[in-house]
Amino acid sequence: MTDAVVVGSGPNGLAAALTLASAGVQVTVLEAADTIGGGTRSSALTLPGLVHDECSGFHPLAVDTPFSRAFDLSAHGLTWRWADIEYSHPLDGGRGAAVRRSVEETAGHLGVDARRWRSLFEPLTRRFDDIAEDFLRPLLHVPAHPVELARFGAYSLLPAAVLAKRWSTPEARALFAGVAAHAFRPFTSPASSAIGVALATAAHRYGWPVAEGGSASIARAVADLLAAYGAKVETGVTVGSLAELGDPDVVMLDVAPAAAARIVGDLMPRRISRALRRYRHGPGSFKVEFAVQGGVPWTHEESRRAGTVHVGGTFEEIAAAEKDVVRGRMPERPFVLVGQQYVADPTRSRDDIHPLYTYAHVPAGYTGDATAAIEAQIERFAPGFRDRLLARHVTSTSGLEMHNANYVGGDVVTGANDPLQLVFRPRLALDPYALGVDGVYLCSAATPPGAGAHGLCGYNAARSALRWIAG
Repeated sequence: MTDAVVVGSGPNGLAAALTLASAGVQVTVLEAADTIGGGTRSSALTLPGLVHDECSGFHPLAVDTPFSRAFDLSAHGLTWRWADIEYSHPLDGGRGAAVRRSVEETAGHLGVDARRWRSLFEPLTRRFDDIAEDFLRPLLHVPAHPVELARFGAYSLLPAAVLAKRWSTPEARALFAGVAAHAFRPFTSPASSAIGVALATAAHRYGWPVAEGGSASIARAVADLLAAYGAKVETGVTVGSLAELGDPDVVMLDVAPAAAARIVGDLMPRRISRALRRYRHGPGSFKVEFAVQGGVPWTHEESRRAGTVHVGGTFEEIAAAEKDVVRGRMPERPFVLVGQQYVADPTRSRDDIHPLYTYAHVPAGYTGDATAAIEAQIERFAPGFRDRLLARHVTSTSGLEMHNANYVGGDVVTGANDPLQLVFRPRLALDPYALGVDGVYLCSAATPPGAGAHGLCGYNAARSALRWIAG
C-alpha cells in the first residue's frame, strides 16, 4: 500500500491528509503542537465558557469548493452559521455601512453609490462559482471560464486606490477599504484590489460564515473523517528533516517555504531551495481577545448585528495606516478587524458575556504592545466599550509565530501579497506544490490559492501527489 506522512495539521495539512486517505493511501499526520488544527484552533482564552478562535474566524471561501463538495464534513459535526450582516464598517458620528448577502439590499443603503456597487458586484456574484473554479487553482492553467475570469481580473489587477474612485460616498469607499485591507498591502500597489474584490463578492455569494462551536470544529470534523479512513494523527512531534520520517512514498509539508527548504535539505534542487528561502512574508498581526459584558456598544447600529466589523475610519485613514505598516512603521490608528462570531453562533457566549476577537495590522515582527491602540480604535466608534471589558488575552507577533511557526513575524496570511507573489506563490512553476524531490510536496497557505481555512492548498497539493502516484 502507498503510504504518506503529512507534516503539520493546519486546515491544509488535514485537507491533504483526507484527500490522500480517501484515495486509499495510508496516512500519518505529525503535528508539533499538542493539539491539531493550526489556524483553526479554538479555546477559552479569557473566561471559562467563552469560545475564542485562536486565528481563523470567518470562512467565506470554505462553504462551496471542490474540497467541501468532496467530503461531507457536516456529517462529522461541522455546522456553518451566519450573522444577519456579513461585515460592517462604522464611521464617526454613528454613520457607517454594511454588507448583506443581497447585493440589492446592500446597495440600497449606499445612496448615490447604489448603482455603482450593483454594477460591480451583481455580475461578479452571479458568476462567482465559475470565477472561483479558476482562481482557486494555480494561475498557470487553461481557464475553464475565461470571459468571467477576465472580468474578475480587470477589477482585481487595479490598485485599491484606483478602484475605490468609482464610489463617491465615505460609506461605500470605507466599505471597500475594509475588505481591501485584508491584503496587507498599500492601496496604491497594483493588484491590491484582488483580495477585496474576492472577499466582497464571496460575502454576497456565500456569506462570511463561522463554524458552530469555534473554528476548531473544522479540524475535529476532518480528523473524525480521517479516523474513519484509518489515518493516524500524532501530536507533539517536531520534524526537522526528511530523514526522520523513514521512507514514505509521499510527504506533504504544511509548513512555511523556508521551513520546507530546511526539512528537505540538500535533496531539493538549488533553484527551488533558493526560491523558497527568498519567499517574502508580509506584515504582522497583533491579536487581542476580550470578554465583553453585553457586547460592543457600536454607535453605528448595524455593526451590532455584524459578524465582522472593520475598524479604521475612512478610506484615506486606512490607506495611510496600511502604508505605514508595510513600511515598518506602527500607525497611531491601525486598521483593526473585530470578530463578533457570537452574533452568528450564540453557543460561544456565556449568558450576556461575549467573546470578542480582534487583531490590528502591525509591522512584521512588531515588538511593541498594540493593545491600547486596538481598544482606542474600538472605543472611538463604540463609546463605553472599555467599561464593559471583563478580561483580555493578548498575543503579540512573536506569540503568533510561537503558536504557529507558519506565521513568520506574525504574518497570518503566510506570505506578502505583492503582485508577483500573489499569483505565483511560492514560486513560478507549472506545479507550485512540487519541491523537486519525488513524492515531496508543499501544501501550506504559501501555495495557491493562498490564505484562508478552506483547505484548498492541501487539497490541490494532494491531487498533484495522486497524479504522481498514478504515474
